[in-house]
Amino acid sequence: MSTYTKPKSILDKPFHYCPGCGHGIVHRIIGEVMDELDIENKTVAVVPVGCAVMAYDYFACDCIEAAHGRAPAVATGVKRCMPDKVVFSYQGDGDLAAIGTAETIHAAARGEAITVIFINNTIYGMTGGQMAPTTLPGQVTQTTPFGRDPYTQGFPLKMCEIMNQLDGPAYIERCAVDTPADIRTTKRAIKKAFEYQIDQGSYSFIEILSACPTNWRMSPADAVARVGSEMKEYFPTGVFRDSLQGVK
Repeated sequence: MSTYTKPKSILDKPFHYCPGCGHGIVHRIIGEVMDELDIENKTVAVVPVGCAVMAYDYFACDCIEAAHGRAPAVATGVKRCMPDKVVFSYQGDGDLAAIGTAETIHAAARGEAITVIFINNTIYGMTGGQMAPTTLPGQVTQTTPFGRDPYTQGFPLKMCEIMNQLDGPAYIERCAVDTPADIRTTKRAIKKAFEYQIDQGSYSFIEILSACPTNWRMSPADAVARVGSEMKEYFPTGVFRDSLQGVK
Protein backbone atom coordinates (compact mmCIF):
# COMPACT_ATOMS: atom_id res chain seq x y z
CA MET A 1 0.00 0.00 0.00
CA SER A 2 1.55 3.30 -1.11
CA THR A 3 1.40 6.50 0.89
CA TYR A 4 0.65 9.85 -0.77
CA THR A 5 3.54 12.01 0.39
CA LYS A 6 5.15 15.29 -0.59
CA PRO A 7 7.72 14.97 -3.41
CA LYS A 8 11.27 15.42 -2.12
CA SER A 9 11.83 17.90 -4.97
CA ILE A 10 9.27 20.23 -3.33
CA LEU A 11 10.53 22.12 -0.29
CA ASP A 12 8.66 21.93 3.00
CA LYS A 13 7.05 25.35 2.86
CA PRO A 14 3.35 26.29 2.50
CA PHE A 15 2.34 27.58 -0.92
CA HIS A 16 1.25 31.21 -1.09
CA TYR A 17 -1.21 30.57 -3.93
CA CYS A 18 -4.92 31.33 -3.56
CA PRO A 19 -7.38 28.50 -2.82
CA GLY A 20 -8.41 26.88 -6.11
CA CYS A 21 -5.38 28.14 -8.04
CA GLY A 22 -3.73 25.54 -10.27
CA HIS A 23 -0.14 26.60 -9.58
CA GLY A 24 0.10 24.37 -6.51
CA ILE A 25 -1.08 21.34 -8.49
CA VAL A 26 1.41 21.99 -11.29
CA HIS A 27 4.23 22.55 -8.80
CA ARG A 28 3.53 19.18 -7.24
CA ILE A 29 3.44 17.51 -10.66
CA ILE A 30 6.84 18.98 -11.53
CA GLY A 31 8.19 17.81 -8.17
CA GLU A 32 6.89 14.29 -8.76
CA VAL A 33 8.44 14.21 -12.23
CA MET A 34 11.81 15.41 -10.93
CA ASP A 35 11.68 12.68 -8.27
CA GLU A 36 10.76 9.95 -10.76
CA LEU A 37 13.48 10.96 -13.21
CA ASP A 38 15.95 11.59 -10.37
CA ILE A 39 16.94 14.96 -11.81
CA GLU A 40 16.48 17.29 -8.83
CA ASN A 41 20.21 17.98 -8.58
CA LYS A 42 20.62 18.65 -12.31
CA THR A 43 17.51 20.75 -12.96
CA VAL A 44 17.39 24.54 -13.35
CA ALA A 45 14.04 26.33 -13.22
CA VAL A 46 13.72 29.81 -14.74
CA VAL A 47 10.83 31.83 -13.35
CA PRO A 48 10.04 35.44 -14.30
CA VAL A 49 7.51 37.92 -12.94
CA GLY A 50 4.04 36.56 -12.18
CA CYS A 51 2.13 34.65 -9.52
CA ALA A 52 4.89 32.02 -9.50
CA VAL A 53 7.63 34.60 -8.97
CA MET A 54 8.51 32.92 -5.65
CA ALA A 55 8.81 29.41 -7.10
CA TYR A 56 12.37 29.30 -5.78
CA ASP A 57 10.77 28.89 -2.33
CA TYR A 58 9.12 25.65 -3.44
CA PHE A 59 11.33 23.82 -5.93
CA ALA A 60 14.34 22.04 -4.44
CA CYS A 61 16.28 22.44 -7.67
CA ASP A 62 18.31 25.50 -8.67
CA CYS A 63 16.10 28.44 -9.67
CA ILE A 64 16.83 31.68 -11.51
CA GLU A 65 14.68 34.81 -11.56
CA ALA A 66 14.33 36.32 -15.02
CA ALA A 67 13.09 39.76 -15.98
CA HIS A 68 9.46 39.91 -17.07
CA GLY A 69 9.03 37.84 -20.24
CA ARG A 70 12.69 36.93 -20.63
CA ALA A 71 12.63 33.39 -19.21
CA PRO A 72 13.19 31.63 -22.58
CA ALA A 73 16.25 33.81 -23.24
CA VAL A 74 17.68 33.09 -19.79
CA ALA A 75 16.87 29.39 -20.14
CA THR A 76 18.62 29.37 -23.51
CA GLY A 77 21.77 30.83 -21.97
CA VAL A 78 21.75 28.35 -19.09
CA LYS A 79 21.25 25.36 -21.37
CA ARG A 80 23.91 26.41 -23.86
CA CYS A 81 26.43 26.99 -21.07
CA MET A 82 25.49 23.82 -19.18
CA PRO A 83 24.02 21.34 -21.69
CA ASP A 84 23.97 18.57 -19.09
CA LYS A 85 21.32 20.44 -17.05
CA VAL A 86 17.57 19.95 -17.42
CA VAL A 87 16.27 23.49 -17.93
CA PHE A 88 12.64 24.60 -17.85
CA SER A 89 10.83 27.92 -17.76
CA TYR A 90 7.60 28.33 -15.80
CA GLN A 91 5.51 31.22 -17.12
CA GLY A 92 2.04 32.75 -17.01
CA ASP A 93 0.03 34.09 -19.93
CA GLY A 94 0.86 37.76 -19.37
CA ASP A 95 4.55 36.96 -19.10
CA LEU A 96 4.84 34.44 -21.95
CA ALA A 97 2.28 35.69 -24.44
CA ALA A 98 2.53 39.48 -23.91
CA ILE A 99 5.84 41.00 -22.87
CA GLY A 100 7.67 37.75 -23.63
CA THR A 101 6.16 37.00 -27.04
CA ALA A 102 9.40 37.58 -28.96
CA GLU A 103 11.52 35.45 -26.62
CA THR A 104 8.89 32.70 -26.67
CA ILE A 105 8.64 32.56 -30.45
CA HIS A 106 12.33 32.75 -31.25
CA ALA A 107 13.48 30.21 -28.65
CA ALA A 108 10.93 27.81 -30.13
CA ALA A 109 11.91 28.64 -33.71
CA ARG A 110 15.52 27.81 -32.86
CA GLY A 111 14.46 24.57 -31.23
CA GLU A 112 16.40 25.33 -28.07
CA ALA A 113 16.83 22.26 -25.84
CA ILE A 114 14.57 23.58 -23.07
CA THR A 115 11.10 22.83 -21.73
CA VAL A 116 8.55 25.65 -21.49
CA ILE A 117 5.67 25.21 -19.05
CA PHE A 118 2.95 27.77 -19.73
CA ILE A 119 0.16 28.40 -17.20
CA ASN A 120 -2.88 29.85 -18.96
CA ASN A 121 -5.52 31.27 -16.62
CA THR A 122 -6.79 33.94 -19.07
CA ILE A 123 -5.87 36.88 -16.83
CA TYR A 124 -3.02 38.81 -15.24
CA GLY A 125 -3.08 37.27 -11.77
CA MET A 126 -0.38 38.88 -9.67
CA THR A 127 -0.97 42.49 -10.74
CA GLY A 128 -4.70 42.66 -10.08
CA GLY A 129 -6.67 40.95 -12.83
CA GLN A 130 -6.08 42.93 -16.01
CA MET A 131 -6.86 41.57 -19.47
CA ALA A 132 -4.21 39.12 -20.70
CA PRO A 133 -3.44 37.95 -24.26
CA THR A 134 -5.50 34.82 -23.50
CA THR A 135 -8.52 36.56 -21.93
CA LEU A 136 -11.63 35.05 -23.52
CA PRO A 137 -14.07 37.09 -25.63
CA GLY A 138 -16.63 38.69 -23.33
CA GLN A 139 -14.56 38.02 -20.19
CA VAL A 140 -14.74 40.78 -17.60
CA THR A 141 -11.42 41.95 -16.17
CA GLN A 142 -10.14 45.09 -14.46
CA THR A 143 -9.31 46.59 -17.86
CA THR A 144 -12.31 45.15 -19.73
CA PRO A 145 -15.18 45.95 -17.33
CA PHE A 146 -17.73 45.34 -20.09
CA GLY A 147 -16.06 42.17 -21.30
CA ARG A 148 -13.31 41.70 -23.85
CA ASP A 149 -14.42 42.91 -27.27
CA PRO A 150 -12.31 41.14 -29.90
CA TYR A 151 -12.92 43.89 -32.44
CA THR A 152 -11.41 46.61 -30.25
CA GLN A 153 -9.12 44.60 -27.96
CA GLY A 154 -8.14 41.75 -30.23
CA PHE A 155 -8.79 38.03 -30.14
CA PRO A 156 -7.14 35.75 -27.57
CA LEU A 157 -3.82 34.22 -28.58
CA LYS A 158 -3.89 30.45 -28.99
CA MET A 159 -0.28 29.73 -28.14
CA CYS A 160 -0.13 26.01 -28.95
CA GLU A 161 -1.59 26.71 -32.36
CA ILE A 162 0.91 29.52 -32.91
CA MET A 163 3.85 27.37 -31.78
CA ASN A 164 2.69 24.59 -34.08
CA GLN A 165 3.47 26.81 -37.07
CA LEU A 166 7.18 26.73 -36.18
CA ASP A 167 9.63 24.04 -37.23
CA GLY A 168 11.71 24.06 -34.04
CA PRO A 169 9.49 22.43 -31.39
CA ALA A 170 9.51 18.66 -31.06
CA TYR A 171 6.57 18.37 -28.68
CA ILE A 172 3.56 20.66 -28.13
CA GLU A 173 0.61 19.78 -25.91
CA ARG A 174 -2.20 21.66 -24.18
CA CYS A 175 -3.38 20.15 -20.90
CA ALA A 176 -5.47 21.19 -17.90
CA VAL A 177 -5.66 20.60 -14.16
CA ASP A 178 -9.41 20.75 -13.53
CA THR A 179 -10.08 17.02 -13.22
CA PRO A 180 -8.09 14.02 -11.91
CA ALA A 181 -7.85 12.64 -15.45
CA ASP A 182 -6.52 15.95 -16.75
CA ILE A 183 -3.99 16.13 -13.93
CA ARG A 184 -2.69 12.68 -14.89
CA THR A 185 -2.46 13.77 -18.52
CA THR A 186 -0.58 16.92 -17.51
CA LYS A 187 1.92 14.87 -15.53
CA ARG A 188 2.52 12.56 -18.50
CA ALA A 189 3.07 15.58 -20.73
CA ILE A 190 5.58 17.26 -18.42
CA LYS A 191 7.45 14.00 -17.88
CA LYS A 192 7.62 13.37 -21.62
CA ALA A 193 8.86 16.91 -22.24
CA PHE A 194 11.67 16.46 -19.72
CA GLU A 195 12.56 13.07 -21.19
CA TYR A 196 12.69 14.52 -24.70
CA GLN A 197 15.05 17.21 -23.46
CA ILE A 198 17.26 14.67 -21.68
CA ASP A 199 17.29 12.01 -24.40
CA GLN A 200 17.04 14.07 -27.59
CA GLY A 201 17.97 17.64 -26.69
CA SER A 202 14.56 18.81 -27.87
CA TYR A 203 12.32 21.83 -27.30
CA SER A 204 8.88 21.17 -25.78
CA PHE A 205 5.98 23.52 -25.07
CA ILE A 206 3.39 22.46 -22.50
CA GLU A 207 0.37 24.74 -22.00
CA ILE A 208 -1.76 24.11 -18.91
CA LEU A 209 -5.27 25.54 -18.47
CA SER A 210 -5.70 26.67 -14.88
CA ALA A 211 -8.20 28.51 -12.68
CA CYS A 212 -7.78 31.93 -11.06
CA PRO A 213 -10.67 32.19 -8.56
CA THR A 214 -9.51 35.48 -7.01
CA ASN A 215 -9.35 37.52 -10.20
CA TRP A 216 -12.25 35.73 -11.85
CA ARG A 217 -14.31 36.69 -8.78
CA MET A 218 -15.49 33.09 -8.37
CA SER A 219 -15.45 30.45 -5.68
CA PRO A 220 -12.69 27.86 -6.13
CA ALA A 221 -15.25 25.23 -7.15
CA ASP A 222 -16.91 27.48 -9.73
CA ALA A 223 -13.54 28.59 -11.08
CA VAL A 224 -12.34 25.02 -11.59
CA ALA A 225 -15.65 24.20 -13.31
CA ARG A 226 -15.14 27.17 -15.65
CA VAL A 227 -11.92 25.65 -16.95
CA GLY A 228 -13.93 22.73 -18.29
CA SER A 229 -17.05 24.62 -19.37
CA GLU A 230 -15.48 27.69 -21.04
CA MET A 231 -11.72 27.55 -21.39
CA LYS A 232 -11.54 24.14 -23.03
CA GLU A 233 -14.08 25.22 -25.62
CA TYR A 234 -11.83 28.05 -26.80
CA PHE A 235 -8.52 26.33 -26.01
CA PRO A 236 -9.03 22.64 -26.87
CA THR A 237 -6.70 20.29 -25.05
CA GLY A 238 -4.61 17.67 -26.81
CA VAL A 239 -1.32 16.95 -28.53
CA PHE A 240 -0.51 19.36 -31.33
CA ARG A 241 2.85 17.81 -32.20
CA ASP A 242 4.91 14.86 -31.03
CA SER A 243 7.63 14.44 -33.61
CA LEU A 244 9.79 12.20 -31.42
CA GLN A 245 7.19 9.58 -30.54
CA GLY A 246 8.87 6.21 -30.92
CA VAL A 247 12.34 7.77 -31.37
CA LYS A 248 15.07 6.45 -29.07
